[in-house]
Amino acid sequence: TPARPPAGPSGEARARETPAGHVTREGWMKKRWKIIPEDKDLQAVLERELDVLPLTAQLLINRGLRSPGPALSFFRPDIAELHDPFLMADMDRAVERIARAVRDHEGIAIYGDYDVDGTTATALLSLFFREIGVDALCHIPDRKTEGYGLNTEALGGLAAQGAKVAITVDCGISNHEEALAASSLGIDLIITDHHEVPPEGPPPACAVLNPKREDCAFPFKGLAGVGVAFNLLMALRAALRSETWYTGPEPNLKRYLDLVSIGTVADVVPLVDENRVFVRYGLKELERTARPGLQALKEVSGIEPGPVGAGQVAFRIAPRINAAGRLSRAASALKLLTSDSPSEARALACVLDAENRSRQKIEEKILTEAVAMAGEFENNRGIVLSSGNWHPGVIGIVASRLVDRFCKPTVMLAVDGDVAKGSARGVKAFDMLGGLRACSGLLDRFGGHRAAAGLTLSSARLRAFREEFLRHVDATLTDDDLTPEIELDAVVTLDAVTGRLVSEIEALAPFGCANREPVLCVEDAHITDARVVGSNHLKFNVNQNGATRGGIAFGLAGLHPIGGGGYALAFSPYMDEWRGTRSLRLRVRDVRSRPS
Repeated sequence: TPARPPAGPSGEARARETPAGHVTREGWMKKRWKIIPEDKDLQAVLERELDVLPLTAQLLINRGLRSPGPALSFFRPDIAELHDPFLMADMDRAVERIARAVRDHEGIAIYGDYDVDGTTATALLSLFFREIGVDALCHIPDRKTEGYGLNTEALGGLAAQGAKVAITVDCGISNHEEALAASSLGIDLIITDHHEVPPEGPPPACAVLNPKREDCAFPFKGLAGVGVAFNLLMALRAALRSETWYTGPEPNLKRYLDLVSIGTVADVVPLVDENRVFVRYGLKELERTARPGLQALKEVSGIEPGPVGAGQVAFRIAPRINAAGRLSRAASALKLLTSDSPSEARALACVLDAENRSRQKIEEKILTEAVAMAGEFENNRGIVLSSGNWHPGVIGIVASRLVDRFCKPTVMLAVDGDVAKGSARGVKAFDMLGGLRACSGLLDRFGGHRAAAGLTLSSARLRAFREEFLRHVDATLTDDDLTPEIELDAVVTLDAVTGRLVSEIEALAPFGCANREPVLCVEDAHITDARVVGSNHLKFNVNQNGATRGGIAFGLAGLHPIGGGGYALAFSPYMDEWRGTRSLRLRVRDVRSRPS
């Protein structure tokens, strides 16, 4: 069970304070620790009703699950709890039009996006239509020549190939003019998207599926693009069933959740509600997937047979799918995901793996340049960088790394002649999309989320945009907003970190946005046997009151030399597996010395 917080400030005060005595080294940013107060009474209720440890009960409470029913659903998500897809605005119209096109053998096109979410969503619809005997056209735009979203020229090409219905996935919500163009080309446009709806409302289309519409009754607003597309398939399958379309077994949509889980994890949407179900079940499907493309991707990614975690999707599978859309064309990734040929899949997976290695080299070069340039913004609360030498497909990743490094909203722009295309990444306290809206008079187009967005503007307006954006950021944020924060779920004693606790924590997975991995705190601990491992990691043992656990602090080699007593550690416990042996370890996030 978790230890009581040390005597001193109340829980509310402790949640706000920043303990003194942080062990600092060059390059390691000071973090504010926020300890979530305990609720002993509610712990007891959940402990009894769910048969879990008191600390596990507190972890559920910390995630807003304060009664046994919702807590149990979170602890054991059930695919039967997915919402009725027909609650989504325009779903009936979308399904009716697509079902008519299927029945009357009209041309159907799928218009995707070049990121992982858009590519997996395009593959999802394509494979479903293939399974029911419909050969749908697919188009994913070229990032460099066509850019994000609908393109009138591309729509014209689809119309010329006989498309009467075009279904967008992960794009379209901001394409008012292009929607009008589709209508003039004789295409009934069905938009499926999850990005923010523009102030003027949805584009004029046959149907617009987006849970973020103000008039949409769908109860969960946090779907990825692939999640919206999957809801469309649930509704469409039901409609085709009522029309007795299937002559044999109807499609088993559960088998498609491998693709849905990849797109959902990669797009960093909240891993709660439907997304949690998609990823929890989808990772199991990915473990046993029969798709040659995913089998080949797992192989080149170094994923061994057995369970697949969200982290392996985020850091191994997704970057390789993304590399195609960033450096060349996402069509190769789509071909991989939809291939029936193991030999073709292996060849394509090797191509993506090579492109990912190229992306990593380009990324490191740009990062080195960007870090040097960022010094200019030492007195600003934001960063805006531009260069004519940067690859537009990589700057979004670098922007995220700059945010991790400097904890400031960052915009990076790749300049190509008269046009600058950029990627923007924010911090917790800042609405990046709102920040771009504040500068909208200087932008040709923009869109995205609170945390991440894309933008295009004239190169001639770069200086004016930088000044306007920085003015907005400086006026909106405080210095405290730019201090990285570690939220601690509980203060514990080391002997409470047991195999059962880790097992119950694993049941809270998959971890990600809105369901972070639990972080615990142990105080007055003794560190021994510290040593640097790998290129930049620190390994040591932690002792407290006779209990000992091994710990590793990734990226914290700069804290060495370190050792002795009086340390506080922020960590996540996990089971390390090596050659069939499981050992309980601590993944250390931060270290503090004893307050003086």
